[in-house]
Amino acid sequence: MREALDLATSEKGTDPANTPIAALVVHQGRVLAKGVNRTAEDCDPTAHAEIVTLRAAGKEAGEMRFEGATLYSTLQPCGMCTMASIWAGVSRIVYGAGRGDVHEMYFEDRHLSTLDYIADAYKDDLSLEGGVLRCDCAKLYFGPEDDVPEEMQAND
Repeated sequence: MREALDLATSEKGTDPANTPIAALVVHQGRVLAKGVNRTAEDCDPTAHAEIVTLRAAGKEAGEMRFEGATLYSTLQPCGMCTMASIWAGVSRIVYGAGRGDVHEMYFEDRHLSTLDYIADAYKDDLSLEGGVLRCDCAKLYFGPEDDVPEEMQAND
């Protein structure tokens, strides 16, 4: 997680307005790929850090599945990123800041969590661990009580 935090701040800084989310895919003891959130830069709503990283991991691995890999993310993955992880065969998701640590705008549905997506996909071979370096990760994002202007909110 420390490497993901370092990547987030080196690539995106510490201003929450820049959405400094970073992710890593570790497979068989090595970092297979890493990436940061690129939604604004690429004008692509699917360019979340986890998706960018899974795409890079697929290219590096030469296939779309990396059974047994771990996805590390500085922020709890959204539903899209969780489902992409399932399709990639990821066995473990580890994240820093969770839904309750950040502003609600970071999640598209206020009533579903990553655990719901895993349960709905009938995945009993995917483990989820949250809160790793929670406070350090949460500092990168708008907090639950922050008054974020509507025009800055991606998931309104």
